[in-house]
Amino acid sequence: MNLIFAVIVLVAFLFAGWQQVFRTFDATLETAPMAALSKAMIDSAGGAVELAIGLVGVMALFLGLMKVAEKGGMLTILSKLIRPLMVRLFPEVPPDHPAMGAMILNLSANALGLGNAATPFGIRAMQELDKLNPYKGTATNAMALFMAINTSSVTLLPTGVIALRAAAGSTDPAAILPTTLFATIGSTLIAILAVKVYQRFFATPGRPDIRETEDAEKIKPHDMALEPASEAYPLWISVIALMVLGSLIPVAVIFGAAISPWILPALMVGFLGFGVLRKVRIYEAFVEGAKEGFDVALRIIPYMVAILVAVGMLKASGALEMIVTALGAVTGKFGLPAEALPMALMRPLSGSGAYGILASVINDPAIGPDSYTGLLVSTLQGSTETTFYVMAVYFGAIQVRRVRHALAAALTADVAGVVFAIIACSLFLA
Repeated sequence: MNLIFAVIVLVAFLFAGWQQVFRTFDATLETAPMAALSKAMIDSAGGAVELAIGLVGVMALFLGLMKVAEKGGMLTILSKLIRPLMVRLFPEVPPDHPAMGAMILNLSANALGLGNAATPFGIRAMQELDKLNPYKGTATNAMALFMAINTSSVTLLPTGVIALRAAAGSTDPAAILPTTLFATIGSTLIAILAVKVYQRFFATPGRPDIRETEDAEKIKPHDMALEPASEAYPLWISVIALMVLGSLIPVAVIFGAAISPWILPALMVGFLGFGVLRKVRIYEAFVEGAKEGFDVALRIIPYMVAILVAVGMLKASGALEMIVTALGAVTGKFGLPAEALPMALMRPLSGSGAYGILASVINDPAIGPDSYTGLLVSTLQGSTETTFYVMAVYFGAIQVRRVRHALAAALTADVAGVVFAIIACSLFLA
């Protein structure tokens, strides 16, 4: 992240500076390049703080619900339910550890397109994974894999994009469901494969020999995975659960507009109801978790300021627009038209920026939401994630600075998401 941050800022500064010194910018512009760069820095910094403060409430809410679920034993139940898959993906995490349940809830929220709900779950998962990390400040293999899966955006119901397409006058707003599912499955599989391959080349520098430490048996990752407190459910129960989950997809396709408003209230009632049935003091547990959410939201502000200021500078300098113009002629030959290229480039950098691009493209009368380009940008928004933002927030919450192969794997998943989205949209409109 140090290199990425420095490169983005330096490129923005040099590009704007060149235009300012040699007067290559449009004289009709209201502000000169360096003035625009300065304004972007201040606006982005303020926007980052506003965004973080806006997250305080929702993070307090969902971490409060997480605490109720944890005290009621829901995380253990969920972990046991999908243990056959998760144990193979995350051999360093005990099957009944809270990290496993938090990861499951995060992926479930992402699958339903509930980005605000997924973030607190993801941060909680990272906090729990960090408790298993004997090398603080350095990402473990489990953290890298969780991050890569998260940034590949396992999305079954992109509710926000469907709503935006409907507002743009689409005749079939839910047309992105099959293309999004295809793209997100492809990118997730590539993300998992990339992590497994890259971790062989990204050993932890300066890692102590844990065999020589007094607590070696307590912190050795592979030993942890062999010490579950309870057995998993029988395989047939897991299969039935997956079938029930799969059956929700056609239901969501048919009744998506009617179901969407019920999701968040149902989550709250369900979590609190579960706590009541398990005899949890739900109010005290909720307040305890909400306090943790408040602290985490404030702690991530510096990380959000850093990445959003860098991205804002890159946009204001005009460097991003130049890159799009240069690459558009080439990518257009491979199914990625110039109109959709800004979405592919912006999506890993800025969620709000990508939404702005999506809205402008599908509301353009010359393109529209139901054209190939409109469908493609909608699929990209629904099947990819804001990689740098997610990494800044999740790793910032646990003070991890050495991300090892997490960034490389996440960017590989982003590229795969674009490729699979192009394939899906080409097949869908064939």
